[in-house]
Amino acid sequence: MAIRTARHDDAPEEQHGINVTPFIDVMLVLLIIFMIAAPMATVSVPVQLPASQAKTTPDERSPVFVTLQDDLSLRVGESTVSRDGLKAALQEATAGDPEQRIYLRADRKVPYGDLMSALDALRDAGYLKVALVGMEGPLP
Repeated sequence: MAIRTARHDDAPEEQHGINVTPFIDVMLVLLIIFMIAAPMATVSVPVQLPASQAKTTPDERSPVFVTLQDDLSLRVGESTVSRDGLKAALQEATAGDPEQRIYLRADRKVPYGDLMSALDALRDAGYLKVALVGMEGPLP
């Protein structure tokens, strides 16, 4: 009766790479835990707030609208101004207050580059608080 011993040739080869399967399993379990726990972390408390009869406080200053029309002409309020006269017209409309918010309206046919040029002109005039005005409702 002979005993067969393993030769060096029959030994399984050593694996020199890192086995990432357990790491992936742990990551998937953590992902599932966070997916389940995230909605529970944002629990909203139901509160019925009382109604108020208080009136909204109007802004002391009337809003200043700058309009960029489809022919690229500028208007401050209802009066047409040139790009060079924009700073003077804005100073007159805002009583020289560069901290007042300027509402910029642009026609939908105005190219993006020309809208950016109008924003640059407002910045060069010293008015950094600019709000873009749009229409509410579904897009056509």
